[in-house]
Amino acid sequence: MTMSEKYKRFDAADYLENLDDVATFLEVALEDSTEDPSALPHALGIIARSQNMSELARRVGMSRDRLYKALSDEGNPTWSTILKVTNALGLRFELHAVA
Repeated sequence: MTMSEKYKRFDAADYLENLDDVATFLEVALEDSTEDPSALPHALGIIARSQNMSELARRVGMSRDRLYKALSDEGNPTWSTILKVTNALGLRFELHAVA
């Protein structure tokens, strides 16, 4: 690398191209949330940035700023907000027996 080369900061939002990518990303976040409870809201924030945030906020029934804040690193969204966002994205949580 020469001194003049610059690298763009990695942003997972740039790679979420379709609903399957989003669902896989959320599955990993859900698994990570066992150790880090902020993993799921953080992942939803990344997903929201990969979408049209204003349109997503409208479908969720929140202002763009309020949704952005709820899904930011400092945010602490309610379970209701998480469900509204996943539903607005066209996803839902399902539980399956693992025993």
